[in-house]
Amino acid sequence: MTEKRVHLSRTEPAAYAALDAFSKTVNEICKANGIDDRLKELVLIHCSQLNGCAFCVRIHVDRAVAAGVDLDTLTQLPAWRESGVFSERECAALELAEAFTFISEDGIPDDVYNRVGSVFTEKEYAALSWACVSINSFNRIVIAGRYPVPPRASK
Repeated sequence: MTEKRVHLSRTEPAAYAALDAFSKTVNEICKANGIDDRLKELVLIHCSQLNGCAFCVRIHVDRAVAAGVDLDTLTQLPAWRESGVFSERECAALELAEAFTFISEDGIPDDVYNRVGSVFTEKEYAALSWACVSINSFNRIVIAGRYPVPPRASK
């Protein structure tokens, strides 16, 4: 993917700044409503994986590691349903992340809403939902612009 595309954040920086401010508000909501950085970053990574957004995966893997997520957990994320490393809260959050990412298919199905709602409070559910809305927005900007993800320099 070497074709140069319009870089939305540079072409219309005011809109990107508004989205960035929205993201900061969402982070504050997560903190205030009991969603720790570990759980939030797992959700953001998973949405980005599902969307195929390597740029955002890299950013949020780095943030997840800083929040204490270990390598084994990160490698199990794409197969979370078959893995035993995730807590009930993490599984519910990842299921909600999938529903939001693929919202055009079935909306938020009642069974998912009820299962997730049995694990999270209304405030926690709202915080995670806003996190999903935020990262899915960033994913679309980055994917449309084909933001590069070069190999990291060797240490």
